[in-house]
Amino acid sequence: MESVVRPDTQRAYNLICEKIITLELPPGHPIHEQQLAETLEMALSPVQEALKMLADDHLVRVTARHGFYVADVNVPDLDQLSELRLALEGLAANLAAQRATPDEIIVLQALREEQTTADPAETRRLFEIDHKFHQAIAKSAGNRYLAQTLDHFFGLSLRLWYLVMPHLDFLPGSVGKHLDIVDAIARHDSAAAEQLMREHVAEFYKNVRAFLLTR
Repeated sequence: MESVVRPDTQRAYNLICEKIITLELPPGHPIHEQQLAETLEMALSPVQEALKMLADDHLVRVTARHGFYVADVNVPDLDQLSELRLALEGLAANLAAQRATPDEIIVLQALREEQTTADPAETRRLFEIDHKFHQAIAKSAGNRYLAQTLDHFFGLSLRLWYLVMPHLDFLPGSVGKHLDIVDAIARHDSAAAEQLMREHVAEFYKNVRAFLLTR
């Protein structure tokens, strides 16, 4: 039976998660619980509970001597995350090609069009469209458990976007891959959709990995 998260704890989780993902709380940064609670204008208890939840999500680390700190981004963790996303995003694209309704294909095509008209310099906007694009494919796959799992792992990848965006210019180039993925889904070519999606996700992690190894 799933435990029920209190609203104040969930709010604290969302606020702290946003700070970690956007690097306001950078990797390795120590977290002072009382100070954070005061910053969020919240009681200490929900903040502590939220930090435990974030530790379960591997965004926060806990040590006996030093307490909470923001988890670092390292290559072994990146490799494990990429393995999961490669498999799950590929599966979602495969199922979407089999199951997407005409309306769902229209949504994907609209997102594709939005990407092609976006200014390549607007990396934040391109990133947000990319997130919507992956969510739309997951929805088209017709498996809510897969969609929930994918959104969780996509969330863990968000911090990587913010970490590498100032240093790499591969995001605008990924738009072309999205065009091919939508075309494969629209013509119900599940094998092509899966392969293209795996290539798209693999390219992202390859660039992030290269950046982490040279920092």
